[in-house]
Amino acid sequence: MSSPSGITLSGIRYEHPDGTRVFDQLDATFTLGRTGLVGRNGSGKSTLLHLVAGHLRPRSGSVTVRGRVAFLRQDVTLDPAVTVAEVLGLAQVRRALRRIESGVGDATDFGAVGDRWNIEERALALVHRLGLGRIVHDDSDFDRTVGNLSGGETMLLALTARLLDEPDVLLLDEPTNNLDADGRSRLQEALDRFPGTVVVAGHDRDLLDRMDGIAEMRDGHLRLFGCGYSEYEQIIAAEQESARAALRDARNDVRRQSLDLAAAESTIAQRQRYGRRMFEQKREPKIVMGARKRQAQESAGRYRREHETNLASARAQLAHAQDAVRDDREIRVDLPETTVHPGTRVAEGPLEIVGPERIALGGANGSGKTTLLDAIVEAGPLVPFALLAQRLDIFDDALSVVENAERRAPHLPPQEIRARLARFLFRGSDGDVPVGALSGGERLRAALAIALAADPPPRLLLLDEPTNNLDLPSLEHLTQALRGFAGALVVVSHDKRFLDDIGTTRSVTLGT
Repeated sequence: MSSPSGITLSGIRYEHPDGTRVFDQLDATFTLGRTGLVGRNGSGKSTLLHLVAGHLRPRSGSVTVRGRVAFLRQDVTLDPAVTVAEVLGLAQVRRALRRIESGVGDATDFGAVGDRWNIEERALALVHRLGLGRIVHDDSDFDRTVGNLSGGETMLLALTARLLDEPDVLLLDEPTNNLDADGRSRLQEALDRFPGTVVVAGHDRDLLDRMDGIAEMRDGHLRLFGCGYSEYEQIIAAEQESARAALRDARNDVRRQSLDLAAAESTIAQRQRYGRRMFEQKREPKIVMGARKRQAQESAGRYRREHETNLASARAQLAHAQDAVRDDREIRVDLPETTVHPGTRVAEGPLEIVGPERIALGGANGSGKTTLLDAIVEAGPLVPFALLAQRLDIFDDALSVVENAERRAPHLPPQEIRARLARFLFRGSDGDVPVGALSGGERLRAALAIALAADPPPRLLLLDEPTNNLDLPSLEHLTQALRGFAGALVVVSHDKRFLDDIGTTRSVTLGT
C-alpha cells in the first residue's frame, strides 16, 4: 500500500535574486487534506508554492513531496490559437486513439495511449462538472481554440487540465480570481472531491472556511491551525486581545520601574550627601569613616544595580509584548464633502442611482458588468465620480505614490497630499516608493487615496473587482475605507462577504 500524499519542508532558506531573504529555517508539514495558505502580499506564499512545485530551489534545506504534484498559478494565460485538447494535454493521445480506431495505429500510438482509453470521456465529465459545457459540449469541441474564453473560464480549464493528470498533491495560487459565483462553487466542489493533499493560497474567505486547516505565513515562518478561516480569525483576535493587555501591563511596569529607579537614585544621593557631612564633621575616627564610606558605596551600587536590572527586565518584557501585537493599522476616510444626501440623483441612463446607494453589480462571467460600468461613465453621472478599473492603470509606475498624487491633485499643497495619503497607510517614506514596486493591495489603496483627493472629490465610486489579488489585511483595509465613504457606490464583485461587509443596499444581476 502506498503512503499517503504530503509535503515536508525542513530548514528551508530562500532568498530572491536581489538578496532579499524570504525564508530562514522554515519548517512545515502538509498532510492529507486541504490547507488554506494565508498571509500578507509579499509574505512568501507564492514563493512557497513554487518551491514545493520544484520551480525554485532553496538555498539550503529540503523539500520532500510524497506523490505527483500539479500546480495552478494565479496568472494563467493561454495562447488564443491553442486548442482545448492542447490545454488539457489530450492532443497527442487523441491523435493516437484516432489512428488506432482506424486500424493504422502502431506501437508508438499504443504507448501514447497507455491505460488512458477513456481519457476523452473523463475529460468531458470533468469539463461539465466544472461548468465549462458552453466551451466543450461534446468531444468534437476539443478541437476548438480558446481565444474567446473569459478569465474565469481560462482558470477553470487550466484546473481541469491539472485534475486530469490525477495528481496526489494539488497547489493552487489565488484560484478564485476572475471566477463568478458559479465558478467558485464548482471549484469548491472539485476540492471537496479531491482525495489527496491540497494547498490553496488565497483570500477568498468562503473557500478558506471550507479548508481542513489554515497555514499562516508571517515573518518568514509558518504557523498551522487545525480549523477553517473563521475559527482562525477568532483565535488570532483572542490572542491579540491578550497581547494588547500584556502590552499595557508591560508599559505600566516600565513606567513603574523607571519611577522606582529614579526614587532609588534620589535615596542614594541623599545618603551620599549625609555621608559627606558626617565625613566633613569628623564625628568618628577616619578609619571608621572610610569603612562606612566603602560600605555605603557598595550598598548604593547593589541598590542601583537591582533597580537597573528590574528596569532592563521590564523593557525586555515590553519589547517582547510589542512583538506579539500585530500592526493592524486602519484606513481613515473622513471626507464630509463626499456626502450624497438621500434623494440626490446620482446617475441616469443605463443604471439609475438615487442617494447614497451601495449597489452590488453581479452576474456570470461575460454578462457585461464591466461594459455597464463603462456605459455609466460614458453617459456622464450627475455628480463627480471616479472609476477604479481592475487594471488600476491610472498611475505612472516610474513615479512615487506622492508624485502620482501631486499630478492628479495639483490643487492640494504637498503637506495636505501627504496627510491624505497617510489616511491610507502611506506614511513618511512609504509615499516615496515607486508605484511600480507596490503590491496589488497597495496599488488599490493608492488609487483610492488619489481618487478621493480629486477636486471636486468623487461622490460616486465605480469599482470593478476591487478585491482581486488583495491579501486579507488589505481586503480589511479596503472594507474600512468603503465603510467610511459617504457617497454612492457601484461595486462589481463575486465576494459576497465583502459586499455584505461594505453594506450594499441594492443588488443588480445581469444576464437574468
